Amino acid sequence: MSQQYAQNPYVQAQPGPVPLSQPLYGASFGAAVKRFFKKYATFSGRASRSEYWWFMLFQAIVITVLYIGLMISIVSSIDPYTGEPTNYTFMLPMSLMMIYGLATLVPGIALSVRRLHDAGLSGWLYLVILVPVIGGIAVLVFSLLPSKPEGARFDAGAEQQYAPYPPASPQA
Repeated sequence: MSQQYAQNPYVQAQPGPVPLSQPLYGASFGAAVKRFFKKYATFSGRASRSEYWWFMLFQAIVITVLYIGLMISIVSSIDPYTGEPTNYTFMLPMSLMMIYGLATLVPGIALSVRRLHDAGLSGWLYLVILVPVIGGIAVLVFSLLPSKPEGARFDAGAEQQYAPYPPASPQA
């Protein structure tokens, strides 16, 4: 079977598993979700497009399932004659949805920052999302950008490789 995903041309192929400090190009669905939870709140480093978008698919599936469960429980708890809730069984799916959302908030931001790093951008650009409407679109466009070799400066240990120039010595 042929290679399903194109490899990043800027990275040398490494034998064995890719360390967590490096992006996993051509990640599978399961590998992307596993790496997401292993790198729970890691803002340094990079995340490949496949890592990012496979987890976004997982996130959409989980939230959709929880939302459908919430809507079913809300509809089933309403009295058809009075329109008032007869029981509060909808609180469990609502609580599950809130807990899942809070549990994945920080790691989701961290994943987005790592994706920006892989595109060669600063993670601080994620703050653009605070701008109504346009900010979300901008972060979406940034996350679609291809990997760039300049993104390696955000990897762990890159401080030594990309150290700033030493200060100029004063001339007498």
